[in-house]
Amino acid sequence: MNPVYPYYGYKTVCSEQPVAFPPQEQRLPGLESCMKPRPISENPSYRGSGKLQDKTILITGGDSGIGKAAAIACAKEGADVAIAYLCERSDAEETKQRIEQHGRRCLLIEGDLRLKSNCTDAVERTIQTFGQLDVLVNNHGVQFRQTSLLDITEEQLYTTFQTNIFSFFFLTQAALPHLQQGASIINTASVTAYRGNEELIDYSATKGAIVTFTRSLAKNLAGQGIRVNAVAPGPVWTPLIPASYPADQVSTFGTDEPLGRAAQPYELAAAYVYLASDDSTYTTGECIHINGGGMVTT
Repeated sequence: MNPVYPYYGYKTVCSEQPVAFPPQEQRLPGLESCMKPRPISENPSYRGSGKLQDKTILITGGDSGIGKAAAIACAKEGADVAIAYLCERSDAEETKQRIEQHGRRCLLIEGDLRLKSNCTDAVERTIQTFGQLDVLVNNHGVQFRQTSLLDITEEQLYTTFQTNIFSFFFLTQAALPHLQQGASIINTASVTAYRGNEELIDYSATKGAIVTFTRSLAKNLAGQGIRVNAVAPGPVWTPLIPASYPADQVSTFGTDEPLGRAAQPYELAAAYVYLASDDSTYTTGECIHINGGGMVTT
């Protein structure tokens, strides 16, 4: 029987969903396979209905975390998936295996997306392999915790912006010539774009840029029938957390939200399916907030 959590009193679809985590740290970018407990990437009760049948989706950062969960859910809906990732090969191979178990094809593309050439290569390899591109999910990101603005070095600032927003521009520029009417672009923003975060100043700034990029691009591409939307997660248990927070903060990660815990990646996956599919044909320039009740002003 699935447990009932005393914090909020409802049953979960997964048999083990932690409220708190053991203290732990990793080096960036972090590996899902080293996390304790492992993130829950898949809702076992989710049954696809062909919403993305024979579509091709390119998901950056799809090796683990939110990207992995979205990739698996999209595969359940009938999509072939290309996954671009930095260097986390073991996580990527595991995700590829799961997608193939659902009867879909998966292409793994390793590379640093701070470089425009690698962004272009990711799109071109997707087209070469699958012959089309229907959905682009700009999902990858990096964060560095600093307690003072004065501690943010020039190198860190460039790394954060090149990773979190410049690459979104480059990937979208490369993808646009291949996207047809009805295509979808989905950007992963963050609750920090709306609430800010005193220890993630540069990261929060890039997430704010992603929201504005989404809204502006949606207007720009509306006449072509290409939709552009975003998802703004709250705290989610992904490799980025133990790789960017000290162990003592990891152990209480997400517990200050109204629902009393961090999300598991699978809890965001359906939002990406919705924005990728024809269910959202009248939705563009929007941002879906999945943050455990942490209210924001949009």
